[in-house]
Amino acid sequence: MMNKTDWATLSNNFVYSSMGIIFIAFISFAFQTAWSFRVEPLTNESLNSQNIKYTKAGRIGIALAILGFIFLLSGVIARGVSAGRVPWGNMYEFSITGALAFLFAYLITLRKYKVQWLGLVVTLAVLLTLGTAVTLLYVPTAPLVPALKSTWLVIHVCAAIISGGVFLLANCVAATYLIMDRYQDEDGNENRPNWAKQLPTLTDLDQLSYRLVALVFPLWTFAVIAGAIWAEAAWGRYWGWDPKETWAFITWVAYAAYLHARVTAGWKGKRAAWLCLFAGSTFLFNYVYVNIWGAGRHTYSGL
Repeated sequence: MMNKTDWATLSNNFVYSSMGIIFIAFISFAFQTAWSFRVEPLTNESLNSQNIKYTKAGRIGIALAILGFIFLLSGVIARGVSAGRVPWGNMYEFSITGALAFLFAYLITLRKYKVQWLGLVVTLAVLLTLGTAVTLLYVPTAPLVPALKSTWLVIHVCAAIISGGVFLLANCVAATYLIMDRYQDEDGNENRPNWAKQLPTLTDLDQLSYRLVALVFPLWTFAVIAGAIWAEAAWGRYWGWDPKETWAFITWVAYAAYLHARVTAGWKGKRAAWLCLFAGSTFLFNYVYVNIWGAGRHTYSGL
């Protein structure tokens, strides 16, 4: 029978294996993108050949991304078995689970929307997150601090991690919108170079980022409320303006403002994309800076 040390080693092996697989997926998506950068005039025959190579490279990348997701999921589960708890007790565990959620959000979105083109960005972001986790944030498994020993850990943190993965995917789409907007002339015509012609229209990009945020915002609201309930159970108060609580609320306000601007003020296009990126930056600031260097009762980085 495997002991906790064996499970920890197995978890590390799964995480490293997932990084290798996702790196190959990144290479596949890079080849896919490279086929889009041909600048010479394209005949119908050469365009058809290019589209076949573009699609084939993308399919290989997606298949590898799915395989990498399975290995990373196995690594997260093995980490939890090793620790004898849910694997969300420090920044290393937050990071590998956050990378898992981001990749999962991309793969799920693929089932309904044509976002294959985001594979290069998603796999790069996942690799950077996992690389940082295993080199700078890794700590051995250890028991939870007393305040984290609660059922609310599963409820609150799971909701927050899933929300973060979808929010960041929406940010990638919003950033793509701003890049593609540079190729729109004053009459509203899109004069894109060859490499950008495979990407969705500005209208589609705008709608996709909005739908992703609208889909997950109720879950983020629940995560904030669940965190307040957990705080009352752990510390005897629902809200104390702890840095992490404060920034979670700022993120909620920013995304609420984004949705309000879209629905009531009719904000679309560049203004909405910039507001979406601002809201996402508050989430990243909370996740990175406040978790690692912030002071307060939510400092569980394990560093």
